[in-house]
Amino acid sequence: MGLDSVVGFGGQEGGGLLVHPDGRTILYPLGCNVVIRPKDDMKSQEFLKGHSDRVTCLALSKSGNLLASGQITYMGFTADVILWDFPNRQMLHRLSLHKVKVQALSFSCDDRYLASLGGVDDNSLVVWDVQEGEPVCGSPTDNDHTTAVKFFNTTSYKLVTGGNYNLNVWDFDHHNRKIRPQAIHMGQLRRVFNVIAVDDLDEYAYCGTASGDVVQVSLPQKLFKASSPFSNAMSQGVTATCIAPDGMVITGGGDGSLVNLRPPAVDAAGPYKTGASKKSSSCKVISQTKLRGSITSIGIEGWGKDGYSFVCGTSMCEIWLVSVTRDQFVSAELIQSCHSCKINDIVFPKYYSEVFATCSMTDIRIWHLQQCREMLRIQVPNVECNCITFTEDGKGILSGWSDGKIRAFGPQSGKLMYVIHDAHHQGVTAIASTSTSDVVVSGGGEGSVRVWKVGPESRVMLASMKEHKSAVNCIKLRKNDEECASASSDGSCIMWDLKRYKRISAMFASTFFKSVAYHPDESQLVTLGTDRKISYWDAYDGQEIRVLDGSDTDALNSVDISQDGQVVVSGAADKLVKLWGYDEGHCYMVGKGHSGSVSCAKISPNMEKIVSVGAEGAIFIWDYEGLPRGD
Repeated sequence: MGLDSVVGFGGQEGGGLLVHPDGRTILYPLGCNVVIRPKDDMKSQEFLKGHSDRVTCLALSKSGNLLASGQITYMGFTADVILWDFPNRQMLHRLSLHKVKVQALSFSCDDRYLASLGGVDDNSLVVWDVQEGEPVCGSPTDNDHTTAVKFFNTTSYKLVTGGNYNLNVWDFDHHNRKIRPQAIHMGQLRRVFNVIAVDDLDEYAYCGTASGDVVQVSLPQKLFKASSPFSNAMSQGVTATCIAPDGMVITGGGDGSLVNLRPPAVDAAGPYKTGASKKSSSCKVISQTKLRGSITSIGIEGWGKDGYSFVCGTSMCEIWLVSVTRDQFVSAELIQSCHSCKINDIVFPKYYSEVFATCSMTDIRIWHLQQCREMLRIQVPNVECNCITFTEDGKGILSGWSDGKIRAFGPQSGKLMYVIHDAHHQGVTAIASTSTSDVVVSGGGEGSVRVWKVGPESRVMLASMKEHKSAVNCIKLRKNDEECASASSDGSCIMWDLKRYKRISAMFASTFFKSVAYHPDESQLVTLGTDRKISYWDAYDGQEIRVLDGSDTDALNSVDISQDGQVVVSGAADKLVKLWGYDEGHCYMVGKGHSGSVSCAKISPNMEKIVSVGAEGAIFIWDYEGLPRGD
């Protein structure tokens, strides 16, 4: 399937957010893709696909013509580095040497070489010839883990690496294919180095530490020079750093602190000056602000009329645009946001495709489909939202939470309308609303299905039906509101009479049923679960009609049927979204892009888009092209 756009940002990856030298384009990892888009337009996106698992690091060459991306993989397997031709969006080389994970990447100043650093299971430094796509030389980095690597800015034959109690300058000898380390003398100072930034003249490197301070070292002398005041140390360590155009050092912390430091070698007037007199032996804090979540990446855009600006990525999967004026005043503006953890459910309002809602750990968000923009955020701290649905009239959002409560919110204001306390004592795991919007059917972690009458001033339980022995994962109602189907992890899918509150029939299989859907004519049901099968059932007597192999390797999590009844969409733990012909039972299209389990996939009511969500917290919007037609 064609990927139209993605709402999300891999904010957990250190240094993942990059700004192209043109100042208008930003790049960032999302799952196993690399997303390229204009800074001010979320909809115009391009995707680089080639990785088999989550992208962990990115590097952009100084000219902006080359891009490198590294990934993580399973224990014992090789993690690839892919070299991209950025202007043409084409893969140039696939570089395979590191095991399990690629930790960091860096291009030389003349774009001739690429340095790659392996993760904790590999811990080796490799220098690659960019034109040939072949390794030139390599070496183990240190006895302890190494986390950062940077080429010098004026020569292609020197690098600096840092990690757990190690900081080294490497001399790269291309003729003899050797790379030799020299330790930087830190005296009595012992630090775990997280990130490194090298100034334009290769005189100093600024190294952010897990202790929360920034250490300045002289690269020619390989000596410790200065550090930031420990009284201003960031409580969760320095997680990002870069050199600003005026020579200042911008640092981001694990506690969300964003600090502008003036190192001793920078004159008070601003621009970087070689041999400037030292005002003190420590870096001075000029200005600071605070963002939500840990700051994981900083990318400089360049000078403007009143100063310069840069973008920041955080672990909360948010992208901020930060402006620094000439008097060092800092202002921050949120330009992109998304869920930072697993998304549990997604729902469209009935017959309306412009917006949709998602729920995650502690919040519900309303999104505009065409603009890929967050319109509303509803937060309930310290509890997880398991399921959501819109009422039929569109005047409310019903949600089920891990604390056992059903909460209803206004879809425009986000205001809490009412709460049903103690709806289920093991959390609300499934929810549905009738066409009159005054009756709610809910399922719980203990296996009960309950029916609630919702009035202007009161909420009354009409019935509690307890036949499931495990969590109810999905509930779907018929159009006449007289019957519903509930899928449970106990291996049963039960059809209920909502007039007599009795079981009509039950369907059993050796599986945990994850999802159920009625065909539009309501003559059949489709279920799927952990047995990797898509099953068709007769809605009248509960007999199994057909069984399809939905996945070769992992459990199926979600099913949805188009309004014309011709297409079935499934999402699975194998990270794939599949489009099936309902009558043929044939898989026509596969959507690849998720780096984690696909928890839910839905077809928009106008049948133009398919929206899928998953464990990585991203929202993937696919083009719905229908079934291929024969001549």
